[in-house]
Amino acid sequence: MTRKEKRTYADRAEYLKKAVTERRRKLKQMLIEHKGGVCVLCGYKKYAGAFDLHHLDHSQKEFGLSVRGLTRSWEKLKAEADKCVLVCANCHREIHGGVLKL
Repeated sequence: MTRKEKRTYADRAEYLKKAVTERRRKLKQMLIEHKGGVCVLCGYKKYAGAFDLHHLDHSQKEFGLSVRGLTRSWEKLKAEADKCVLVCANCHREIHGGVLKL
């Protein structure tokens, strides 16, 4: 009788990728709800994927809240989000383009 080999990361890669993606999606939704669920500039509230968190003071930014930033703990994410405003992607681009002011 041969001894059963241990599972490896490669065996679970798809499961782990899916789990990480789902956790990031859940955390982003939690951040959106924490920040009020609507763009502070135009009131947009349709699709979670269209929201960004814009840092009010870049010198206070410890990390970005994009997908890679969503690997941190909820407490760290919430503390960083408290330095931001919730805006839709269009308003965010216009802020950085100098078209809109906060």
